[in-house]
Amino acid sequence: MLELTSISKSFADTRVLDSLSLNVAPGSRTAIVGPSGSGKTTLLRILAGFETPDSGRIVMQGKTLFDEASFVPAHRRGIGFVPQEGALFPHLSVADNIAWGLDGSRQEKRQRVAALMEMVSLDQALAGHWPHEISGGQQQRVALARALAQRPSLMLLDEPFSALDTGLRATTRKATADLLAEAGVASILVTHDQNEALSFATQVAVMRAGRFTQVGTPFEVYTRPVDEDTALFLGEALVLPAELRAGKAICALGEVATDSAQASGQGRVMLRPEQLSIAACAPHESAIAIVDVDFTGQLSTLTLALAGQAEPLVLKTVSQPGWRPGTPVKIAVAGTARVF
Repeated sequence: MLELTSISKSFADTRVLDSLSLNVAPGSRTAIVGPSGSGKTTLLRILAGFETPDSGRIVMQGKTLFDEASFVPAHRRGIGFVPQEGALFPHLSVADNIAWGLDGSRQEKRQRVAALMEMVSLDQALAGHWPHEISGGQQQRVALARALAQRPSLMLLDEPFSALDTGLRATTRKATADLLAEAGVASILVTHDQNEALSFATQVAVMRAGRFTQVGTPFEVYTRPVDEDTALFLGEALVLPAELRAGKAICALGEVATDSAQASGQGRVMLRPEQLSIAACAPHESAIAIVDVDFTGQLSTLTLALAGQAEPLVLKTVSQPGWRPGTPVKIAVAGTARVF
């Protein structure tokens, strides 16, 4: 549906995007995730037509939007854009915000607005309200309806849920993903929130310093990250030095199976918290003891001391009763460790 080839962009002497390539399938949801300053928003603005790349090629549904010889302006691309915090027109009502840019008679616009409000689960009674009179989640739905009104082939979302509180962010994100899937509109979400990216997308593109370090399904990039930086950015992880041989890693947790039968010598392995099962035990059963417990409800961050190892292990896991400093524990590992 969308193909980017070798997109590069510099501002003055700073290279912001470095030869990016990406394919987006029809009706799919792609999340571009990375730290601040990695180039995410610049890429989104290039796709929308607000910025021009220095080089590369953009093709959407067989039509070239940009290459060395051509450039299609933003208003002719058929791309919807939902910016941060909605960016609604404060002097227009909810209905007029949604109808902005629509063609047709007043009656036709009214019917289209009503259909769009129903599509994004907005009460029709809100049609006459001003933007400041509705909640943040409702404002985002109005912005989405306004973008959908143009019947776009592609929807771009620039951190649209960042201003919402945690609970509302999750429900609004889920509703938006379901709505776009139902409408059959391909979408690209830019975010620095890894949980948001993994939850929203069918394809995740991890971005760092203007490059894609990894592109794949949410499960692939989470369970098989290409390097330590990607692993740690996408969630909690325990990374340990290890001696590798014959598909095994000898590390602080003992002998652990790995995802590489060929790796040998000194290396590093990664385990996700959900692979670790931690239980209190008798002192003679383990050489691992709790040094500190940071309890935050469902999850606790444990600092563990291991006999013969100078540096403690710090990991986040599901809370259990009876955990306190000095408690000896044993750790069981499920699955395989990722080798770096």
